[in-house]
Amino acid sequence: MPTATDANGTAGLLRLNLRRDRVLLPVWIWLLMAMVAASAFATEGLYLDAADRVAAARLINSSPALVALYGPIVSEQSIGDLAMGKLTVMYAVAVMGLGLVVVRRHTRVEEESGRAELVGATVVGRAAPLRAALVEAGVAAVVIGTLAAAIDVAAGLDPAGSVAFGASWTGAGLVGAATGAVCAQLAASARTAGGLALATFAVWYGLRAAGDIGPDALGWLSPLGWGTRLHAWDGPRWWVLGLYLGLAVVLVVAAHVLRGRRDLGNGMLAERAGPAGGGFGSVAALVWRLNRLATGWWVVAALLSGALFGSVAPHLGSLFDSPAARAALEALGGRGRVEETMLAALLAIMAAMLSAYAVQVTVSGAHEEADERTAEVLAATGSRVRVFTAQAGIAMAGTLLLATAYGVGSAVGYGSQVGGVPHALGRLVPAALAHVPAMWVMAAVALLAWAWWPRATWAGWAALVSFVTLGEVGELLELPGWVVGISPFQHVPAVPVQAVGVGVELALLGTTALLLAAGWWRYRVRDIG
Repeated sequence: MPTATDANGTAGLLRLNLRRDRVLLPVWIWLLMAMVAASAFATEGLYLDAADRVAAARLINSSPALVALYGPIVSEQSIGDLAMGKLTVMYAVAVMGLGLVVVRRHTRVEEESGRAELVGATVVGRAAPLRAALVEAGVAAVVIGTLAAAIDVAAGLDPAGSVAFGASWTGAGLVGAATGAVCAQLAASARTAGGLALATFAVWYGLRAAGDIGPDALGWLSPLGWGTRLHAWDGPRWWVLGLYLGLAVVLVVAAHVLRGRRDLGNGMLAERAGPAGGGFGSVAALVWRLNRLATGWWVVAALLSGALFGSVAPHLGSLFDSPAARAALEALGGRGRVEETMLAALLAIMAAMLSAYAVQVTVSGAHEEADERTAEVLAATGSRVRVFTAQAGIAMAGTLLLATAYGVGSAVGYGSQVGGVPHALGRLVPAALAHVPAMWVMAAVALLAWAWWPRATWAGWAALVSFVTLGEVGELLELPGWVVGISPFQHVPAVPVQAVGVGVELALLGTTALLLAAGWWRYRVRDIG
């Protein structure tokens, strides 16, 4: 553990970090609070009385797909549980993500750029950067939880439930920051640290989903499962909040121990050495090498998540085979078997989650440019088109690989129990690939932001959050169809339940091509760095 001297300069670094994040933090927090306000103020007006609320809650709980995505409605009588149901789990991931981004940015990224070594040459202690990043992320988590609770109370929701819900978001933020701190010590690069942390989040999400629709014990293994098990709107189990704090403390201690046992700029998991000849055959090979480890973690997470969800689906048919349950699923727009309805819904949400890979790869390209390594590559090759196509190619090929991996995982998990794996592969892999054009649109948006202005890569994350948000609250706020349709994910049918629309897929591919063309038009003439 660090000594008092090791922590010298923490306050100064904290002030510097807050100044650097003066745009990132307010925008991220504003988007989260907008979601809370939209759900809290709009939900009550959708239902005439308590009976309508109970009917809606039972409709959601009768759908294993929705429960897997968002978690169950624990208190069917509570307007608060109905209003915050989607936010309890889904947007807790976004709160975790903010903690990860802050800690990774001010620890591993600073080491990779060499600025941490420069700062460390002054009176700043060895542990100060990590402590400053954790304090900033912790303060942000507390602010998010407090604001969320205040908005819920202002909307007329139960005060105790509002505080418990806000506290669960704070706990998620603390765990996300602590996870990022550990991954920053394990990985030798910012890309790998981010990929490892996001893979961890994906596993937690899968365990939570499996626990909500299957064995309850699995849900307790995931911090994302504690939000629903807190029973915020049904007599809060306040002790559950201690689980967040306990896990965060353990991870923070582990991060400090690991930090004391590694050299600056290195990680506990050393990366492999480069080619013996000291060079790469192409720019694409270089970009691939820079992103291959993070890509590997993403692929593992996609495979495991698919296998987990696929293996749970066959057990749901007997539980939801009553006429009432079938009618409920039909009212929700589902057709076919319960298992396929759930698999289709999971495919839709996983497509959005896996699209974060393309944004991450694009942001890493911006970091290469900011650290002047892109200029060195251009000096050697003299070709901007190679740099642009390599960055775009890795981002888009990676999303294709992740969609395929998730489809294969789902097919193995589902087909090993129903119909055989070959048959499941023939249905679920094409279903997963049907989401790729929408994922490519998301990748193209991130690439356009980078090509236009490398410091605007935050726009890729903002676009991803906005697209997901439109899908979540578009109908709730009764937004016009064209507004909801801005999200590319809203145009993909619920495969394999529904047929793939060739026209829609071609339109999405055309949009991708236009965005990439606009990006290249700008990248070919702007200054590098």
